[in-house]
Amino acid sequence: MGTQRLEGKTALVTGGSRGIGRAIAERLARDGAVVALTYARDESAAHDVVERIRKDGGRAFALHAELGRHGDATALWSAFDAQISHHATDQAVDIIVNNAGIGRSADLALLTEAGFDEVFAVNVRAPFFIVQEGLKRLRDAGRIINISSGAAHLAMPEAIAYGATKSALDNFTLNLAKQLGARGITANSVAPGIIDTDVNAGWLRGNPEAEAHASSLAALGRVGRPEDVADIAAFLASDDARWVTGRTIDATGGSGL
Repeated sequence: MGTQRLEGKTALVTGGSRGIGRAIAERLARDGAVVALTYARDESAAHDVVERIRKDGGRAFALHAELGRHGDATALWSAFDAQISHHATDQAVDIIVNNAGIGRSADLALLTEAGFDEVFAVNVRAPFFIVQEGLKRLRDAGRIINISSGAAHLAMPEAIAYGATKSALDNFTLNLAKQLGARGITANSVAPGIIDTDVNAGWLRGNPEAEAHASSLAALGRVGRPEDVADIAAFLASDDARWVTGRTIDATGGSGL
């Protein structure tokens, strides 16, 4: 286990069964937090994360939560309430990480109304109401961490709606920071660039040309790893980041400089 600087804390990580979410869940658990991680479909992967955390001496449990539907936040928190007493001393939460999201987004000519609604429902509406419903459980001096994207600040016509959702998420972060600051709660976004996850595996892994191109976009000269983002999230979750709020932390390795 790590430094245990989150001992006594409880964290909720949405989309915690794979990729960046998995890395965040594992890192927060190493730092001592009880971690509730959600998954939409892959129950096996979620329980694999839980078992790995427990094997390493941490505490975690999985929650099934299909986001993007009306009532999803209420259902998620109800599931949290039903399980948390088995893992912590009360039903409060200290850290909310809105990581779950979808990247499917066509260009302006091909984007359908259904596709638009889906990406906004998962990437924007779900985090909004997860926080709204979670505030009654979120302790003072808590942390809200929204996983955004470098695409929020770049022109990417091929993923126009996706980029718009992440811009909206960053604005949500600003407003949360302003509204909740009196309670000592911080709200920040983390904006990754290209990360080597299952989402990007189809075009990135096993393709030297694609990897070389993706690496060339970053000033640091490589493709990002989930742990690169998780370590930033862990900093924001800790007391070390108590004076940082309303910020979007660039986690692109210097892409686009």
